[in-house]
Amino acid sequence: MIRSLLLAIGQVGDPAFRRPVLIGAVLALLGGVALIGLTGWAVNWLAGGEGWIATAAATAGGLLALLAAWWLFVPLLLAIASILTDGVAAAVEQRHYPGLPPPRGASTAAQAWSGLLLALRLALVTLVLLPLLLLPPFGAVALWAVAAVGLGEGLFLGVAQRRMSVAESEALKRRLRVPIWMLGGVLALAGIVAPLNLLVPVVGTAAMVHLLQRRNV
Repeated sequence: MIRSLLLAIGQVGDPAFRRPVLIGAVLALLGGVALIGLTGWAVNWLAGGEGWIATAAATAGGLLALLAAWWLFVPLLLAIASILTDGVAAAVEQRHYPGLPPPRGASTAAQAWSGLLLALRLALVTLVLLPLLLLPPFGAVALWAVAAVGLGEGLFLGVAQRRMSVAESEALKRRLRVPIWMLGGVLALAGIVAPLNLLVPVVGTAAMVHLLQRRNV
C-alpha cells in the first residue's frame, strides 16, 4: 500500500500528469465553490426570521450544511476521478507497466451502474451514522471511515474495471480490501487539507493502478 502511494506521488511531476492534475484542480474548485454557495444560501434562508426559532433554524442549517459538505465530498472526488481515470491510468501504465495489453474491461454502462450502487450504499451508511454527529469525536471518526471506504473502493473499482468485468473487480476488491481501505483512509485525510485535496483524485487513481498491478508482489 505504501509503495503504491509513493509511486503515485513520485509521478505527480510527470508531464503526462500535469493536464489531469490541472483539470482535477479546476473541477474540485468549481465543485467546492458551488457547494459553499448553496450552503450559504440554505443557511441564510433558514435564518431569515427573528427570535429563537430563527436561531435554532440557523444552527440546524449550519450542522446540515456541514454534513452535506462531507456527504458530497466523496462523490465529488470520485466524479472527478472518473473523468481522469483513463488518462492518469494510461500514464502510469506507460511509465511503469509498458508490457500491458490495451485495456478491455467492463462496459461504460456496467461501470456506471457499479458506481451508482456504491454511492447508494455509502449514502445509506452515512444516514445510519447520522446520530453520531451529536458526539463529535465519534462522529468525525465514523465519517472519516465512510470516506475511506468510499474513496478506496470507488477509485479501485474505477481502475480495475478498465481491465476486467464488474464481477471480477468486485472479487478482487474483496481480496484486497485491507490495502484498499488503508489507501482510502490516507486519501480521505488528504482530502480535507487544502491544497492536497486537489491532488487526491489523480494521486488516488495512480496509487490504485499500482495496487492493481502489484497485487501479487
